Amino acid sequence: MSQSEAILAHLQSGESLTAIQALSLFNCLRLGARVLDLRRAGYDIRSEIIRTPSGKNVARYTLPGPSEC
Repeated sequence: MSQSEAILAHLQSGESLTAIQALSLFNCLRLGARVLDLRRAGYDIRSEIIRTPSGKNVARYTLPGPSEC
């Protein structure tokens, strides 16, 4: 399974994903690039900026459910 496929499966399961999670779960250093690939393939991946407990701002990616489209 490619990184993009693994990321898509994770998002389709209803989970969100940040870059540090992608690195840990999928050994993916460039989550933004994989998200762009998936968006270009037609997936409506949403992003929001969140603040971590350490005060850093990071992107969190989600795939909306059927009722959110």
